[in-house]
Amino acid sequence: QVEIVGDLLSELKNRDKYFIATKVSVRGGGDRAAAMAQMDNSFKALKTEKIDLMQIWNVSNPELLAPVLDEMKKAGRIRYTGITSSFKGQYADLEASMKKYKYDVVQIDLAIDNRSAEERIIPLAKDLGMAVLVNSPFGRNRVLSKVMSKPLPDWAKEFDAATWPQFCIKWIVSNPVVTAAIPGVGRVDYLTDDMAAARGRLPDGRTGTLPL
Repeated sequence: QVEIVGDLLSELKNRDKYFIATKVSVRGGGDRAAAMAQMDNSFKALKTEKIDLMQIWNVSNPELLAPVLDEMKKAGRIRYTGITSSFKGQYADLEASMKKYKYDVVQIDLAIDNRSAEERIIPLAKDLGMAVLVNSPFGRNRVLSKVMSKPLPDWAKEFDAATWPQFCIKWIVSNPVVTAAIPGVGRVDYLTDDMAAARGRLPDGRTGTLPL
């Protein structure tokens, strides 16, 4: 998939219009050389001289990787540094790493039925001035599996949500600390539906009853 993105960027010849984010991971016996080789492969696959956001995947050895990312940022190879997590069991390590290394971005899991990041990670990101990316906005499809067969509440019209996926995404990005949500789409019609959540009004904090 990464190679496909690289081929498309090369063909379109408008690299400056896109924000490219990827991840690096070193576990077990991995070292600096392995991390650099992994990131070099990302640059080659994406056919770009600069990556906008390089993230440490799932709190994978930040003691090794965070200084490397800082060096690459100073050298101009990446614009922003980040770290990701999708598991509550990693939150303590994630918080410690956020405080120690002051990343530009933290990526965290958040969904209507999975809100623990609102209690710990998102407030910390706000305090530290970090951007927040949200993964798994549909709770790995848990939420959609519960609601897709049910009618959308009439009050969803108040914030221009026409479908359940739009409802879920709008709820997430209405949090003023959240920078963006990453739905992860596998079909063009899903992409079109999700992108519509970027238009119109957002929820204002009032909450109706959800059929979850």
